[in-house]
Amino acid sequence: MNKLLFFLSIFFFLSSFSYAQKDSLAMRTERISQVNPETTKNFEQYNPLAPAKAAFYSAVLPGLGQAYNGSYWKIPLVYGAIGGGIYAYVYNNKQYHKYRDAYKSRLAGETDDEFMNILSDDALVDAQKRFRRNKEISLLVTIAAYALNIIDANVEAHLRQFNVSEDLALRPNFGIDEFSGKANYNLSLNFNF
Repeated sequence: MNKLLFFLSIFFFLSSFSYAQKDSLAMRTERISQVNPETTKNFEQYNPLAPAKAAFYSAVLPGLGQAYNGSYWKIPLVYGAIGGGIYAYVYNNKQYHKYRDAYKSRLAGETDDEFMNILSDDALVDAQKRFRRNKEISLLVTIAAYALNIIDANVEAHLRQFNVSEDLALRPNFGIDEFSGKANYNLSLNFNF
């Protein structure tokens, strides 16, 4: 009988804490719901699909993800980077084919190419190698600029939803030690609720 009485008293004692926790939780939610709307800041609703949507838009049309994020100033940079890579690829491809065609014509026995009195056969081979390498590098730069465009749109969409307010701040702090008179340099992390 004593064991039963002991377990019942423990049960009632612990159950009273659970009711107290529910009451305090209910009071806390009431207090949050009664906050003055003038003092609260208007934060944007978190949209978990915004980064994926911005990355998709940038993949379909470069710069469209930046427009979706509202960073219109980045659009000329995106097109400049991608356009510069494409221009370099086209230029190096034309030069490569020009030197290649001249070398092929010399191998065929023709003597009327534009580099006949200027370049030797070895110089034509070296020029072909140089322009082919430059063509491949410019293709890689173009692909990297396209990928960077997509990554930038995705990261910026993530960061636009990040709460950066004055309530959470990391500020440098300068103070003088009262006992030694030496300067103290600190960083303070401030949370305002």
